[in-house]
Amino acid sequence: MSVSVFTTVLVVILASIVVAFIAWSAAISYRKNTYESKMGSAEEKSREIIDEALKTAETKKREALLEAKEESLKTKNELEKETRERRAELQRYERRVLSKEENLDKKSETMEKREAGLAAREDGLNKRNAEVESLYEKGIQELEKISGLTSEQAKEYLLKSVEDDVKHDTAKLIKELDNKAKEEADKKAKEYVVTAIQRCAADHVAETTVSVVQLPNDEMKGRIIGREGRNIRTLETLTGVELIIDDTPEAVVLSGFDPVRREVARIALERLIVDGRIHPARIEEMVEKAQKEVETNMREEGETAALEVGIHGLHPELIRLLGKLKYRTSYGQNALKHSMEVAQLSGLLAGEIGLDIRMAKRAGLLHDIGKAVDHEMEGSHIQLGVELCRKYKEPAIVLNTVESHHGDVEPQSLIACICQAADTISAARPGARRETLETYTNRLKQLEDITNSFKGVDKSFAIQAGREVRIMVVPDQINDDDMVLLARDISKKIEESLEYPGQIKVNVIRESRVTDYAK
Repeated sequence: MSVSVFTTVLVVILASIVVAFIAWSAAISYRKNTYESKMGSAEEKSREIIDEALKTAETKKREALLEAKEESLKTKNELEKETRERRAELQRYERRVLSKEENLDKKSETMEKREAGLAAREDGLNKRNAEVESLYEKGIQELEKISGLTSEQAKEYLLKSVEDDVKHDTAKLIKELDNKAKEEADKKAKEYVVTAIQRCAADHVAETTVSVVQLPNDEMKGRIIGREGRNIRTLETLTGVELIIDDTPEAVVLSGFDPVRREVARIALERLIVDGRIHPARIEEMVEKAQKEVETNMREEGETAALEVGIHGLHPELIRLLGKLKYRTSYGQNALKHSMEVAQLSGLLAGEIGLDIRMAKRAGLLHDIGKAVDHEMEGSHIQLGVELCRKYKEPAIVLNTVESHHGDVEPQSLIACICQAADTISAARPGARRETLETYTNRLKQLEDITNSFKGVDKSFAIQAGREVRIMVVPDQINDDDMVLLARDISKKIEESLEYPGQIKVNVIRESRVTDYAK
């Protein structure tokens, strides 16, 4: 029983397997046939698409060829047209050039003809000039024969006639001036009085260009000189004054043409001698203090002078310059005392002839104000005084008085004439010696002006009566090599610009200084 069942089951399984295999085979065969039919139809479609694409491409190719041919024809036509236009333009240019060449040829021929005509005219003019010259000479000869005089004699005759006419006119003019003078007798009389006073002058000559400082003992000379001369060199450099230390017992001489510098050096040296500490730093400090003291003294002296004379309303700078005249001498006469004396004399003379006394005193006090700056600025003391008075708004009468007190210009008022007389009475300096002193001081001033005109020069001092000039240069602008060239250039400029006896030593000094403080 069990065996039959197993067999039956086995047969059923095998039958199922066979049926399943047969069904699978049938399905596969069906699918294969279906795929083959689809593939055949796809190949046909692809062939159709390819054929259509080939036809379309052929059509487009033909169209592109046609378009290219049309474009090339169009381009060719345009090129031919442009070529024709350029040829026509070139032909026009060529015709213009040919016409210009023809015109130039015609102008050249015309110019040649003109040149020939001008040459002919020139020849004719030369011949005419020669004829005119010969006729002129013949005319002169005929005139000499007719007049019986040569050309030189005729000139002399004419000049004599003109001279006689001029003499006649001069005499007539003098007579008219005399008549006019008689009409103004009162005014002329006052001027004649002043002119007579001007002639009163007495010789009074002495010059001061040195100051003497007394020493407690001769050992102080060595301390003043210092180690290797550093003290005396520092003092001379800071003040611009030469220290002369010689065999004179217990004395040092300060030499320099600037009296203010000498006074600063004198005060500084006397203080150093009293203090006893003499070294470069102390010298610099004392020189600075001395400069401040001299400045204060100048203001005080100027105020005192103005108060004593009775002048008010002067500008503070003019008062300071008046005080500076205390340190200025002229032939041994103190310039400030001289100005005060001229002011007093001018006031007295003005009172005698009925003029403005205050204005006369003001003009007399300021007449030599230019001497306060003539060592520092270029120009005569007259020019400098006029500039100062004009700068500080002084009246026109004062300006004319300052400008005319040495006769450089004509006085325009009686006050100017009075100041001339008062100046002559007070100063009493002869003209020849005044010229000598002015020449000397001008040479020293010109020497400093020449050296100061060079680039890099800080300060310069003319010392030893103009036989030496010491020049302080700016260390940042002038190096050691430049100093040699600068000294040579200054020497050449001095040789070209000045006249002087002997020789002038040009001493260029370059000092570098560094300062620091220990705290």
